[in-house]
Amino acid sequence: MEKRTPVFFFAPFVSSTMRIEPAWIDYNGHMNMAYYHVLFDRAVEEGFSLVGLGHDYLEKRKASFFAAEIHTTYKRELTVQDRVRVTLQLVEFDEKRIHYYMEIRHAGEGWVAATMEGLSLHVDMETRKVSPFPDDIMANLAVMKTTHARLPQPAALGRVIGIPHRTEVQEALSASGTRH
Repeated sequence: MEKRTPVFFFAPFVSSTMRIEPAWIDYNGHMNMAYYHVLFDRAVEEGFSLVGLGHDYLEKRKASFFAAEIHTTYKRELTVQDRVRVTLQLVEFDEKRIHYYMEIRHAGEGWVAATMEGLSLHVDMETRKVSPFPDDIMANLAVMKTTHARLPQPAALGRVIGIPHRTEVQEALSASGTRH
């Protein structure tokens, strides 16, 4: 078992500032959808390294975590001049899974460009099978979860893809003050 060190987490975790790379801009003049996932992935790596699930974990303990399911919503375009930060909120975890919610936010203005809800699985890299987290990682996840539990549950959590019924669209437009 690894030596346990005290951990402290901000709620939510906020990534370092990231740039939009010119190669990520598509023919529509904004960042292609695939690269939102690059930003989310970089922030997942940064955030969960705090609980001990970084590159060192793979090297020393021969285990990692893999994405099992994601749900992304695109709220606002990003362009090459934008700088962003990604927030990460640990929603839940158990002995083999991590459920989390993320937002890509404009670094200067704070608006949300995209959201992502994810479920990742802990994997033994020697067997390539889902396996339980070690006790020290479970303890660190518990501390992160306790800190993040103080945050409100994201409204988009558990969102289902579908075309809204006309009455839902009218209610949403009325609530936003938009005339229809």
